[in-house]
Amino acid sequence: MAQAKSTYQFEDLLEKHQLKKTGARLRVLSMMYAKNTATSQPDLESVLNDIDRVTLYRILNVFEEKGIIHKVFDLNGTANYAVCSSGCQEHHHHDEHLHFNCTNCKGVFCLNEIKFPTINLPAGFHADGFTVYASGLCAKCSKMQ
Repeated sequence: MAQAKSTYQFEDLLEKHQLKKTGARLRVLSMMYAKNTATSQPDLESVLNDIDRVTLYRILNVFEEKGIIHKVFDLNGTANYAVCSSGCQEHHHHDEHLHFNCTNCKGVFCLNEIKFPTINLPAGFHADGFTVYASGLCAKCSKMQ
């Protein structure tokens, strides 16, 4: 999913998106980049228990608006957040890749290497984005079967 980044790179990322470099924002970025799956707000709350729920919600909201993260839903309809590709911009995401839900570990994975084919919509239709989900066993869970 995402590569390890240093605090300096997170600061540069916030600066690029004209966001203040707060400790809470830097910690959220660090946690999200460290994971190989998308994560929900409740999961982040349990790890970042010194950041209150409203602050975390606002951080996730602004990160999504700025094109730093994108929202993906799990099999239960819970919103999870994953780091965006480098091509995403403010209010314009380019995360048209397969989202995989593991039915065993419940992980939500962004499979960035699987791109969407060109989809020609009927005249008059304009899509802002596409989302495709697949479910089954992730690589780790498949090995355990």
